[in-house]
Amino acid sequence: MTILLSATLLAGGFLAGRSWTPAPVSNVHAFTAPVQASAKPDTGDWKLLLVNGSHPLPDGFAEPELTKLRNGQHIDSRVYPALQKMMDAAREEGLKPLICSSFRPAEKQAALYEKKVRSYLAEGYGRQAAEEQAAQWVARPGTSEHQSGLAVDIVAEDYQLLDEAQQHTAVQKWLMAHCAEYGFILRYPTDKSELTGVGFEPWHYRYVGREAAQEIMEKGICLEEYLGAS
Repeated sequence: MTILLSATLLAGGFLAGRSWTPAPVSNVHAFTAPVQASAKPDTGDWKLLLVNGSHPLPDGFAEPELTKLRNGQHIDSRVYPALQKMMDAAREEGLKPLICSSFRPAEKQAALYEKKVRSYLAEGYGRQAAEEQAAQWVARPGTSEHQSGLAVDIVAEDYQLLDEAQQHTAVQKWLMAHCAEYGFILRYPTDKSELTGVGFEPWHYRYVGREAAQEIMEKGICLEEYLGAS
């Protein structure tokens, strides 16, 4: 099901220039065959936090310090500099990327998930089947990377549908080719759904740091494989 993004995102704008200084906000209420990583990653590294259907956020997870973006989105403040550089570089190439989703508090994630469940219930699915289908596209509360503050959904300003055609936009082609240079990965590749538990999302980017990102993208593996959790 394609989702048309709200036109209000355009009104807010995003990261218009390098000179803008964001205001910190503290605790504001998704390739090739599997390849083993060359060295065992440090799973205690905050950049490599694994969040998926079988690895929910840890009990007592504390929301990170957030940086507020111009259009009202938020990102972990530790990730902001790399995100700004990536967006600036894309814009210097004449592209118009737009962040349409970023940090989500638990309450918002729960609401989005329940909305998706209800859409499947309306199609005639039973409750359990509806929840399973919904989880393929909207993570259950506590299992979404967006709750970690480390993930962003980026679309092309002139094509804001969250569907597979997004991968063919110039914005996504550039991001897929260059995101690792800034520490980001395409989190949910088209051929890794059985490992990630999430359908193909050619708009969802996750910060893991440059070293991990370059290995993951070069080898065509997903984060689960890189961390040996597949």
